[in-house]
Amino acid sequence: MTCFLPSTEICDGLRHDWSTEEVRALLEQPFVDLIHQAQTVHRRHFDPNQVQVSTLLSIKTGGCPEDCAYCPQSARYSTPVKAEPLLPLDEVLATARNAKARGASRFCMGAAWRSLKDRELEPVAEMIVAVKALGLETCVTLGMLGPGQAERLKAAGLDYYNHNLDTSPEFYGEIISTRTYQDRLDTLARVREAGIHVCSGGIVGMGEDRDHRAGLLANLANLPRHPESVPINMLVQVEGTPLAGAPALDPFEFVRTVACARLLMPGSFVRLSAGREAMSDELQALCFLAGANSIFYGEKLLTTPNPTTDHDQQLFERLGLKCLPSEEQTPAVSNADKMPSASA
Repeated sequence: MTCFLPSTEICDGLRHDWSTEEVRALLEQPFVDLIHQAQTVHRRHFDPNQVQVSTLLSIKTGGCPEDCAYCPQSARYSTPVKAEPLLPLDEVLATARNAKARGASRFCMGAAWRSLKDRELEPVAEMIVAVKALGLETCVTLGMLGPGQAERLKAAGLDYYNHNLDTSPEFYGEIISTRTYQDRLDTLARVREAGIHVCSGGIVGMGEDRDHRAGLLANLANLPRHPESVPINMLVQVEGTPLAGAPALDPFEFVRTVACARLLMPGSFVRLSAGREAMSDELQALCFLAGANSIFYGEKLLTTPNPTTDHDQQLFERLGLKCLPSEEQTPAVSNADKMPSASA
């Protein structure tokens, strides 16, 4: 079966005009055809046996005023997560050193804030400087950014800023009411304008349908420049949140989402993020076959469980996967949005 798109060149190109209907047509292909296409595109832009490894630490946990229905850190819900202050620098650095020793090349720091306040910016900037000095790439997720804040983070040496779209615009109101979709797009624009790499993806398994997943992927691919990192999260249900007890997503639908992200954003790192702790090794292997080439590494993702590093290392060994060295982690697609060259 030939590619749904008119030619392989267009499949590998950097389009920013996808319709939800086009993306849905990709998702609806026979599973084997979709995986074959995604793996073919993946091999043109990445070594299929290398995986980029990041570690994520919650530097400020709980007490968030927003109402994201999936999030146990919201102050609006009664969950096991309790509000804690910003971690001290030495504790953050100890975790970063351990992450590097276990093979991580990027260290991500997340704070449960609706938006970054100027008084919080300087201590976070100090963390970025110190983690960068360890030889790690840096990433933060701090909520919405105001004027000038992205530039200050860039000056501290920040490599990536994470700000997920979460879902499609059409389904967004079912999940969040305390900020708009445009708020998210505005923060991503500020990050890009400051010269920081963009990390943006979404969450599946929140009760959305395939059209909503297609809409999420289309909106990510239609950003003025594709995100350099695209985290695909499977909902982790936490007691006390509105989405606790939601129907589980078909695992093959998750793999289809990963494969489609690879087709739409061929030069981006597609990351298996939240939800891996509940995934079988076989499911994760299918995701790597579908074009995933990045994971979060470490026993906890902010406040939810993650596979142990020992388990991940054993899985990598079984699959013949190697961690991508930090010096090779420049995204395959340049910020100029040029067509990536083929590397057969």
